[in-house]
Amino acid sequence: MTDIIGGVLILAGAVFGALSGVGQVRFSDLFTRMHIATKPSTLGLLLVGCGAMLRIDGRGAVPLLALTIVLQFVTAPVSAHLVGRAAHRHGDWERDEAVVDELAEVDQL
Repeated sequence: MTDIIGGVLILAGAVFGALSGVGQVRFSDLFTRMHIATKPSTLGLLLVGCGAMLRIDGRGAVPLLALTIVLQFVTAPVSAHLVGRAAHRHGDWERDEAVVDELAEVDQL
């Protein structure tokens, strides 16, 4: 039973990873690309890692997979924030679509 659940989790994670790759090609805006690069791929890695934990019999692989998942969850949001902040400071975003520019107030301080 764990093999079936692990296989389903790995397949679902692969689908999320593929959707993330397709989104990078299809979306044109910087912030939507930034979103699609972090959210689905992080969830996909979580699903693949959990599925691999269920499928692999060795004890040494589980801590490495858990560490990989934790590091992905720590680094992906930070890198997306830094890319978004740099794009905002450089002016590579649509000012007409933004309702409130809270970062402009912070940058002026």
